[in-house]
Amino acid sequence: MPVRNACPIALSAAERMRLKKMAHGHRTEHRLRVRAQVVLHAARGRSNARIARETGLHLDTVRRWRGRFADAGLPGLKDRQRCGRPASFTPLQAAEVKALACRLPAETGVPVSRWSCPELAREAAERGIAAFVSASTVRRWLAQDALKPWQHRSWIFITDPDFRTKAARVLDLYARTWQGRALGEDEYVISADEKTSIQARCRCHPTLAPGKARAMRVNHTYGRGGALAYLAAYDVHHARVFGHTEPRTGIGPFMALVTQVMSQQPYASAKRVFWIVDNGSSHRGQKAADRPIAAFPNAVMVHTPVHASWLNQVEIYFSVVQRKVVAPNDFTDLTEVGDRLRTFEDRYNATPQPFQWKFTTSDLDDLLARLDRHTTGHQEESSAALAA
Repeated sequence: MPVRNACPIALSAAERMRLKKMAHGHRTEHRLRVRAQVVLHAARGRSNARIARETGLHLDTVRRWRGRFADAGLPGLKDRQRCGRPASFTPLQAAEVKALACRLPAETGVPVSRWSCPELAREAAERGIAAFVSASTVRRWLAQDALKPWQHRSWIFITDPDFRTKAARVLDLYARTWQGRALGEDEYVISADEKTSIQARCRCHPTLAPGKARAMRVNHTYGRGGALAYLAAYDVHHARVFGHTEPRTGIGPFMALVTQVMSQQPYASAKRVFWIVDNGSSHRGQKAADRPIAAFPNAVMVHTPVHASWLNQVEIYFSVVQRKVVAPNDFTDLTEVGDRLRTFEDRYNATPQPFQWKFTTSDLDDLLARLDRHTTGHQEESSAALAA
């Protein structure tokens, strides 16, 4: 049987430079590096057998890449397009599963609160979408459109008819504006509220400090040592906190907080001190707004809209307290809770830094516009369903 002659390889200067970069480049894929080495050896006039010995490749492999380069040049060193394994599912089946994931389980009669990938796979089989589909396949389909039906976010709809007006007043104060005029240097904005039911949970076993590859460990069982309320007032633009603890909330404890702040400088001699509060029972309504003014004429109480405590910046401070002071809750008694809160308050005031509040009246208008479109679309869907 005659022996086939090896294909002669002649390289241009550009091809030789490109092949050398491929053969010795650190970022080149290994398979491309090996193929480039085969071609460079062939360009030196070496036989396929010698190239196979020097590179450790099979003779047929050397012959293949030498021949492909001789036929197609550098593009011939790339992998050819492969058809791959036939698809097990059609695009329509994937779309039907995605559509199912975008419906509430209750609408389809499935007794679960949220979809999971195994539940969707099971429902797809029961509906005849596919004879069998694995949970991993469903997960891959959902990932293509970033669908996560097992997650949920809660929200509350606006019920306050004056929501825009009240919210805009609060946002204007954060921007140091009141009724269209900039606030003076002797005018201050205070955000106040109560953090209720801070418990003293005495763990039945001591808390273990963290160690190498070990998180801090807190015993699950505990003894109850009572609960107290933490009332705090936060100076929005100067990042100062004034607070104290009380056995319970009410008008008296809240007025004690107002007195605590307004009886000291610079608030006592300020032109105006705006108090931003939510609609809690301790400071709700016009009577609650009149009480601070009766005691301190320079106090002005401003209410957030109903169900809009998120507009109150002191809630951000309370979240810091929850993460850094309260949780994990391990206190011997309420005295230790109160001492810890006061000590943290001093530590916080030692390095004041105002919150970077970025929600403006323009963002408020955009939010209300989106809610209005959502409401209109929902009403149209409800009307169409009733008409059907």
